[in-house]
Amino acid sequence: MAQQTSDLGVLGLAVMGANLARNAARKGFGVALYNRHPGRTDELISQFRHEGRFTPAKNLEAFVAALAKPRVILIMVKAGKPVDDVIEELLPHLEPDDIVIDGGNSLFTDTNRRSATLKEKKIRFVGMGVSGGEEGALEGPSMMPGGERDAYARIEPMVTKMAAQVDGVPCCTYIGVGGAGHFVKMVHNGIEYADMQLIAEAYDMFKTVYGLDPSAIAKIFEQWNKGHLNSYLVEITAIVLSKRDEKTGAALVDAILDEAEQKGTGRWTARNALDLGVPLTAITQAVYARVLSSQRSLRIAAEKSFPHERKPVRKPEQQEIDAIRNALYASKIVAYAQGFEQMSAASREYGWNLNLGEIATIWRGGCIIRARFLDRIVGAYKNAAETIPSLLLDDYFGDAVREAEESWRRVVALAVEHGVPIPAFSSSLSYYDGLRRSRGPANLLQGLRDYFGAHTYRRLDAEGSFHTRWSQDGKETAVK
Repeated sequence: MAQQTSDLGVLGLAVMGANLARNAARKGFGVALYNRHPGRTDELISQFRHEGRFTPAKNLEAFVAALAKPRVILIMVKAGKPVDDVIEELLPHLEPDDIVIDGGNSLFTDTNRRSATLKEKKIRFVGMGVSGGEEGALEGPSMMPGGERDAYARIEPMVTKMAAQVDGVPCCTYIGVGGAGHFVKMVHNGIEYADMQLIAEAYDMFKTVYGLDPSAIAKIFEQWNKGHLNSYLVEITAIVLSKRDEKTGAALVDAILDEAEQKGTGRWTARNALDLGVPLTAITQAVYARVLSSQRSLRIAAEKSFPHERKPVRKPEQQEIDAIRNALYASKIVAYAQGFEQMSAASREYGWNLNLGEIATIWRGGCIIRARFLDRIVGAYKNAAETIPSLLLDDYFGDAVREAEESWRRVVALAVEHGVPIPAFSSSLSYYDGLRRSRGPANLLQGLRDYFGAHTYRRLDAEGSFHTRWSQDGKETAVK
């Protein structure tokens, strides 16, 4: 039987699992390895044995036996039933106080359920969001662990060392009980959806309205990455647009099928926002845009049925490039503001006491949405005397949106004129316009609801609820 010398067990050695195992080994931790298909274990040992202390195992019994007690096991398998199946297989080999970490993109309600079930068996469960993709997993991701605090205390020295570091601060912190960690990762991914959709819409404007080729657009994004739009996604946008196709020598992006796939976290974010009553317009429209992109045959047929006359294209002037940049920045602020509002609402609803400033701090490095302006979000929550209901009410972000407003409106109008779909840009602007109005048109909605369903309404000039007998004598009555 293997000696109990490994600090961490990694179960599931696909790209993310393998790279997290290598990350831990590089940081000096002993790592036990197990994969259902042993070829992956053999491959990892063959290529990367020199990186640290690995203990490969051919079966679960040997895998668990290699771990120091209380054992820490990181599960890296596909979300859903596979996680439940692995936990079920592990349980006979575990002892009280052992810790099981789910590092995949699990739905937070599943994590809540698993936490409760394992607690009854005296096994500690951690649902940990991990962001950063293949490179981040190896070099240092952003980690969002949730679960019992004493379980986090046990793994903290390990995960904070494995995480990305920004200004000497690890991009990892305890999020909250139950599924809090996976919830925050879900919202992170939702913001990622919006961020990527906004970038795609800016690209489409340059391509369709101004006729720029990918290399010219790449240069614009390279410049933008030097300013307040500096971020990982803007950086890699320039790289993707610059890539040449090895077969044709043309831009690779022009050869890629325009159907965007998704793994569910964006949909989960949008659904949860509806449950919480949070207007998550930018993220939801980004999800819908991906769904529409998948209906390629329908789009091909519709293009023939609804042709749009293309206006002459011309090279954009610098002020027009700047206008799209400003519209992108303002829309990006809205997406993040809505995401943080959702986390704030969830914190109240689920009793998580989320620290939004700390969450912004750990998103500054390692993760996909890392960006310069996350420092501004950290500052907004740090400097606020009380809870901020919306980041748009912070001085910095409020000023940024006000300064961008004219450009924002001009870009949306230009897109409409040219028939360019911009669901994330336009919905973000509509949200902003709705937010900044102290009185909107919902008074009419309430009147209509009261007419056909006697749903009642409230008045500006009186307390209580009222109903009008619209189709009878037209009189208003107070409703107790």
